[in-house]
Order: sequence, then C-alpha cells, then structure tokens
Amino acid sequence: MALIRGQLIEIIEWTDDSRDTLSYRFPDEDKEIKRGAQLIVRASQMAQFVYLGQFGDLFGPGKHTLTTANIPVLTRLLGWKYGFESPFKADVYFVTTRLFTGNKWGTSNPVMVRDQDLGIVRLRAFGTYDFRVVDGPRFLKEVAGTDAHFQLDEFADTMRSRIVSVFSEALAASKVPALDIATRHTELGAALLPLINPALKEKYGLEMPAFVIENVSVPPEVEQAIDKRSGMAAVGNLNDFVKYQIAQGFEKGGPGAGGVGAELAVGMTIAQQMLNQTGGLATPGGFPEMLSPADAAKVLGVTEADVIASLEAGDLKGKRIGSQWRLTRAQLADFLK
Repeated sequence: MALIRGQLIEIIEWTDDSRDTLSYRFPDEDKEIKRGAQLIVRASQMAQFVYLGQFGDLFGPGKHTLTTANIPVLTRLLGWKYGFESPFKADVYFVTTRLFTGNKWGTSNPVMVRDQDLGIVRLRAFGTYDFRVVDGPRFLKEVAGTDAHFQLDEFADTMRSRIVSVFSEALAASKVPALDIATRHTELGAALLPLINPALKEKYGLEMPAFVIENVSVPPEVEQAIDKRSGMAAVGNLNDFVKYQIAQGFEKGGPGAGGVGAELAVGMTIAQQMLNQTGGLATPGGFPEMLSPADAAKVLGVTEADVIASLEAGDLKGKRIGSQWRLTRAQLADFLK
C-alpha cells in the first residue's frame, strides 16, 4: 500500500476490496510524508488531510504530487514560512463517493405526526434508500469520526435514528394527510426527497437519490377511518348507500316477505312514519325533535360511523356542537325523501 524509504512515505493510496467501506484512514505507522510524495485517489474516492483535528486539503480522483502549491491549507496549518521542505505528519482519510443502494430504514418507535384531519397520529414506517457521500469533511466530522475503517454496518447503526428524524421532519413539513400516507407510498417517497436531501447534506454530508417507503402502519382507529372514507367514496353518500343495500337485499332475498330487501324497505317506510309523528321520547317507539347520530343510525339501519361520515360530507344536514353532531327530525325526513 505504501512504499517506505528511510521511514518516509512516498506513495499514499488505498484500494477498496470490501465494497462496503465508507471511509478509511491511511495507516502511517508513525512515518512521515516526504516532500513530493504521490497521492493516488481512485475513481469514486476523495482524500481528506487532517492535521491535529483540523481539516486540511481535499483531493478528488487523480494522481497528485504533494508540494506547497497544492496543499495550501496544510501549509498554513503547519506554519511553513518558506514552503514545504521538510517531511510532515498528517492523517489522510479516503472517503468512498460511489452510490450505496438498498439500505434499510425503519422506525423503532412510532413517529408522532400532527394531521389536519385526525389531529396527532402515531405512525410506523420502513423502507429502503440509496445514498452517497457528497461532502467528505462534514461526513467525517458528523458521522464517521476518527474511525480508522468505517463500514456500512456501522453506518446503518449510526444513521438509523438520524434518517428517521430527518424523515419525520420532512413528513411534518410536507403536511401530507395521514389518510394519504398509508395509501400513496411511492408518491410520498419521491415527494419527500426534496425535503430530505437539503437536511441530510447540511447535517451529514450525504445525498439520497432514492428514498422508498415500503410500508406505513397506522393505529387501528386510523385504519377504520381509511376504510370508512373508501366505503363512502364507493357508495357516494348515505342515501345512495341505503338504497344500494335495499337493492342488494332484493337480489339476495330469501322466501317470505321478499327477504332482506323487503325488510329494509319496510323499515324505511316505518322510519319515515315515525319521524312524522309528534311526541318525543315519551312516545313508544318515537324520537325526539333533536337527534344524535346514534338515533339517526337506528332509523336508517346503518352504523353511527356512516351517519357521521355523511354529516361531515354534507350529504346529511346537521349541526356540529363542539365535537358532537346533532340533527332535527325534519332534516332526517328530508334526507329520506
């Protein structure tokens, strides 16, 4: 790796045989670098000089002869008044700049996201990402440190929580609704890249050409909300939904009074008659003038969640008082017409 003559280093180079090394410190073994030494930096590498913890000159791919002219930062740090004449000691770090693909990321704990529809939601997510080092000094300072041989498995352990942190910040900045996060993984990953990359480069000297979200899991109550939204989108509105159920009942009805469809039709007629009655809770089988979603659900023969979804969509008229919905018998009667 190095040709040694009289305890002086004449050639500085590194060949990566592992394919999983991100940075490597050239082993000087207390030897000094002589004037005119050759620095060989291969494709997909950069070489960073470090002197007493201070970053010196940075070299890209090519063959470089170390003279005063091409190490101006080291010349200043070493305090040479008359140029580079005597040997000197400095650490040389080789940083790999090629693309590392298919790296896994995931949230070990739920990420708290403030959603415009659902409030604060807990999300778990995982996927893969590709990355490369674009700022060698920052990467060495913030990620690899003084590790003599920093490899991909160490990087994964070091960066897992940081990647999730940047993902969480980008997700919050994107203001993507939680209901969309769980159903549009591919689009979301691409949309988050412009938000993730500036933070990664500024903090860690990294760039991500690809960030893939393979799965997002949400709490059961959010899953139910997604199912309800999908169901309402499929049937249009609650009125159509009830009519659809009646039609399905006629098709699947058994012997007797026309099956489920007939029962629902009779139920709708009875519901309209009951709503037209005067009186309230004191009337056997009657309903008060002001109804709750649960009352309306009993009249319509559907779930309370369906009624609330229709109220929120505006198909069924009502009024929200605080966090609760209320509607009048007249509004429900109009809906049933």
